[in-house]
Amino acid sequence: MTQDSREVAASADLPPAKSRRSELLAFLVLAFGIWPVVAVAVVGGYGFLVWMYQIVFGPPGPPGG
Repeated sequence: MTQDSREVAASADLPPAKSRRSELLAFLVLAFGIWPVVAVAVVGGYGFLVWMYQIVFGPPGPPGG
């Protein structure tokens, strides 16, 4: 194996800078943009469902007497 073929093999493993930049941007958008919004929506949706359930069936606990 010559030095040139080693350099070509090493450079083939690394993606181009533009691809690397777009991948980093996609990660940042997902990590700090989309997933926090999805997490808040899921927790808020669950809270809304519990609230609606308690409006229809009453709060938990022993029946009032």
